Amino acid sequence: MADIQDKTKLGSPSPGSSPRLARKEASPTPSGGGGVSPFSQRKREAETLQEAITATALPGDPPLLPGELLSFIAHDITYLDPFLGARTGSLYITDYKMYFKSPSDDKAEEYILHVPLGVISHVEKMGRSRSKGENAYGLEIFCKDMRTLKFAHKQETHGRRGMYERLQIVSFPISYGKNPFAYSFKQSYPTNGWEVYDPVRELKRLSVGAENVPWRISETNSDYSMCETYPTILGVPASVNDETLVLASQFRSKGRMPVLSWLHPVTHASITRSSQPLVGASRKRSKEDEDYLSAILKANKYGKKLYVMDARPKINAYANIAMGGGYELDEAYPNMDFSFLDIGNIHVMRDSLSKLQDICYPDVDDQRWYSSLEATHWLDHIKTVLGGAVKVAEVIERQRSSVLVHCTDGWDRTAQLTALAMLMLDPFYRTIQGFEIVVEKEWISFGHKFSQRLGHGDRNHSDDQRAPIFLQFIDCVWQMTVQFPYAFEFNEHFLVTILDHLYSCLFGTFIGNCEKQREKLKVRVKTMSLWSFINSQVK
Repeated sequence: MADIQDKTKLGSPSPGSSPRLARKEASPTPSGGGGVSPFSQRKREAETLQEAITATALPGDPPLLPGELLSFIAHDITYLDPFLGARTGSLYITDYKMYFKSPSDDKAEEYILHVPLGVISHVEKMGRSRSKGENAYGLEIFCKDMRTLKFAHKQETHGRRGMYERLQIVSFPISYGKNPFAYSFKQSYPTNGWEVYDPVRELKRLSVGAENVPWRISETNSDYSMCETYPTILGVPASVNDETLVLASQFRSKGRMPVLSWLHPVTHASITRSSQPLVGASRKRSKEDEDYLSAILKANKYGKKLYVMDARPKINAYANIAMGGGYELDEAYPNMDFSFLDIGNIHVMRDSLSKLQDICYPDVDDQRWYSSLEATHWLDHIKTVLGGAVKVAEVIERQRSSVLVHCTDGWDRTAQLTALAMLMLDPFYRTIQGFEIVVEKEWISFGHKFSQRLGHGDRNHSDDQRAPIFLQFIDCVWQMTVQFPYAFEFNEHFLVTILDHLYSCLFGTFIGNCEKQREKLKVRVKTMSLWSFINSQVK
C-alpha cells in the first residue's frame, strides 16, 4: 500500500475513492478451510494494486512493452533539461523504464524522455524539505551512459520519498532478490537470436577438424570442471590430448589455458587466447604448458616463432608475480617472441571514462575542448588498444606466424585484442551476423564479466570491478568503420543499438558473467536475444 499512498500525495485518487481498493482493504485474511489460498490472495492483491496504479495514468501513457507493468506515477514533476531548460509534466516508472512526458503548449512542443532502468547507476536526493529556490528539491539520477538527470518536486507534495524508494527497487532488482526485466519481456520475433552463434559450426567454418588441419574440437570442458569461465566447446591443437589439456590448464590463472580464437584459412597461423601463467616468485614452470605452447607453434608450418603478446604494461605483469601470477619465462619457452602492449587495466579505463563524462555532460567548453579531451586520455587508450590489435593482425598476415594473446585473467583486454584482430583479418566478421558471432564468441562465451563490469541490477555503484571495457571495444570498432566505411556491412546505428541494450536489460544477451552462470540463470530459455530484435529489422 505504500506506493498507492505515495501516489495519493502526488495527486492520485485516494484509496477510499477507489471501489477496488475499498474491497481490497475490506478483504478478510484467509485462514484455511474453504477460504482463498494465500497465493491466490497475494495474486489478487497484486492485480488490485496494478489496477489502481494504472487508473491514475493519462490515456495512452506510457506506451508499454509486452510484459511491462506500470508501478509508479507522479504528476506535476519538473525535468531540468541541461540544454532546453525546465519542463513540467508526468513521470511514469515501470518495471523496465522511466518515462517523462511534458505536453505541448504555446511555448514549447511535446517533450518525452525515455530511460531504461538498467541505465541508472545510482539515485541521490537533491535538496532538503526546507530548501529554497526554484527546482532545488528533488532527485538526481546518474546514468551509465554518461547522462545525469534532475527531477524537481514540489515540496508540499512530499512525493520525493516514494519516487526514490520505487526507483531503488525497480532499477536494482538484483539487489532486492529479483530478476532483470529481460525475464518478463514477452515480445516474440521471427528470428531466434540464440541460434546466431554455434561454436561447433563456427569452428568448422574455420576448418577446425578438417583433413590436414592440425586443430580439433575438444569437449573436455563439457562440465566446466577444467575451467569454470570457459565455454564447453574449445578449439585446441590436434596433437594435444585431453589429459594434457587439463594439466596445462592448471598452470594458467583461473584455468584459462590457451585456446583457439581464429585460424588463417591458408597458412593455419592462429590467434589463441589465455590468462597469465602462474609463475610466481619461485619462478615455477610447467612441462605441460610449455609442451602445449610448442604444439600451437608446430600447428603452423610457416611460422618459426610463436608470438606471445601480453596486453598489460610490463610493470603490471611484473607486479603480478608477487601474487602468484606473472608472465612467461624466456628460458622456459624457446622459439617464442614476448612483448607487452601497455594497455591499462580496468581501473585506468574507468577513471578515463569518468573524466570524459565530466567534460561532455552537462556542459561542453568549446574553447578548451581539445585540451580537456586530451587530459582524459580516452583516445590514447583507444589508440593503444587498436595498435595492439594491428600488431596481432600483422604477425598473422605478414609474418604468417601464430599469436597467443593474454592479460591477467584473459577476459577483458584479451577479448578486445582478439576480437579487433579478427575483424581486421576476416571480412566475415565485418558483416552483421559475423559481428554478432564475434561478440557471442570472444566476449560472451569466453567469460567477459558483463554483469559485474556493468553492474546489472546492482545498487553498489562504487564497485571497483565496474569498467567500460566492452564500450571501449565498440568505440574501437566505430573508429574502424569511420576509416574504412565500405569494409563493413553495418554502421554506427548498429553499434549504438548494441550499446543501448548493453545497459537496458531488455534482452538476456549481456546478462551473466560466463557461460556456466548463464546456463544456471536459464538466460537462453527465459529471455530474448538482442540478435532476435536486430536481425528481425534487417532487410
